[in-house]
Amino acid sequence: MSENVRVRFAPSPTGPLHMGGVRTALYNYLFAKKHNGTFVLRIEDTDQTRYVANAEQYIIDSLEWCNIPFDEGPGKNEKYGPYRQSERKHLYKQYADQLIENGWAYYAFETAEELDTHRKEHEANGKTFIYNWHNRAKGKLVNSLVLSKEEVKKRIENGDKYVVRFKTPQDESLILEDEVRGTIKIDTNTLDDKVLFKSDGMPTYHLANIVDDHLMKISHVIRGEEWLPSLPLHTLLYKAFDWEAPKFAHLSLILKPVGKGKLSKRDGDKLGFPVFPLEYTNEKSGDVSRGYKEDGYFAEAFINMLALLGWNPGTEQELFSLEELTQAFDLARVSKSGAKFSPDKAKWFNQQYLQQKSAEELTELFLPILADIEIEADKAFVEKVVGLVKERANFVNDLTELSNFFFVDPSEYDPKAAKKQWKETTGELMTELVSVIQGIEDFSIENAQTEIKGWITSKEIGFGKVMQPLRLSLVGKLAGPDLFEIMTMIGKETTIKRIQNAIANLS
Repeated sequence: MSENVRVRFAPSPTGPLHMGGVRTALYNYLFAKKHNGTFVLRIEDTDQTRYVANAEQYIIDSLEWCNIPFDEGPGKNEKYGPYRQSERKHLYKQYADQLIENGWAYYAFETAEELDTHRKEHEANGKTFIYNWHNRAKGKLVNSLVLSKEEVKKRIENGDKYVVRFKTPQDESLILEDEVRGTIKIDTNTLDDKVLFKSDGMPTYHLANIVDDHLMKISHVIRGEEWLPSLPLHTLLYKAFDWEAPKFAHLSLILKPVGKGKLSKRDGDKLGFPVFPLEYTNEKSGDVSRGYKEDGYFAEAFINMLALLGWNPGTEQELFSLEELTQAFDLARVSKSGAKFSPDKAKWFNQQYLQQKSAEELTELFLPILADIEIEADKAFVEKVVGLVKERANFVNDLTELSNFFFVDPSEYDPKAAKKQWKETTGELMTELVSVIQGIEDFSIENAQTEIKGWITSKEIGFGKVMQPLRLSLVGKLAGPDLFEIMTMIGKETTIKRIQNAIANLS
């Protein structure tokens, strides 16, 4: 790709960043990095009524945690700044004026009440009110297309409220190209004249978006499909300004686990999974929303999972490093249809990344968790424990339950397992086993295994009659790694003590 690739992620700071937004940011990042381009963050905060003070920092923190930081944006390499639209509002009026002068826009003075009256009149006649070529110049609406220049000037000088509307061409067919969806044909007669600018000096999203993308030299606009209906207007605005339009790519939705409808926070709350990258506290209500980071997900697993929600590499490969994703990513392989989110698949990704980590790496993450529950243990011992149990873990936090018996004697026993495995004669067998263990001088895995299995064989009983009650005694349930590994890890004295505790509690 010969042109200088510049893409932007332009969220509104109205709350926490949804995972769908993170995926949009990720695809922009991957596209930029693949083509040695620039990933820009722009904060679109023109809607001050919905502005949330801590949302911008949350967006930045989320991108950092996901390892997809922006190259250019608020406070960073401000080559085309400022990067908050609220700090750029002085720019937009001149462009609105330019459109009016060139005949691509006009002033409209109707009040909200007047427009509502028109809508109701149309509805009463079984029609839908659209502010466009059908009615804008017929005298029923109050705009600069029917008023004299003097009347328009007088109204504005008197402080009458107005909006600037785009004058959509009549009887034209727009041929639009989308990098994901291909060719789209639109009849301009079906489009309404969108508001671009208001008399309070604030632009709407449509005008600010186009002007900012042009001034920031954005080459590709990769955004969610909710903006697809705006593509005709945005394309026409580039034509009206006589600017070269960027290439557009509209991404499909991330769908609910059931496959119908856009994934929402409510789905996460209902089914028990997060939809935000980081934990978020609502400043007004105090409500706390879960985050993938705090739920124990690795950032690289979260990103890998997101990348495949709507993009297909064309191979059977599922695990990608960020570098591999960058090399493989192609807009041509982004799906046109929505991608169903699977909480189980998200856990699978995390489990895969956890298994790739060494026991040493996981120990560094696990030690603080042990400290929080006031368990002190030698680092080398913990590392060996982690090596024995990690294959059963999806998250680092899982290591606590999987390994607690290495550090603490069982305080209770699985009742179902006890009922099934601890028979009337089990206490006698376990008392005899204690004697066998006491006689093992070199308490290594090999010696313990040889002596105990030899004793069981000599008794001419099934191994399960001893090994299952033994596991129950040491672990508290019928789970865990090799029994002889456990015995030698916790030591001979602790092994005997736990068997005696089980005899006292279960016989």
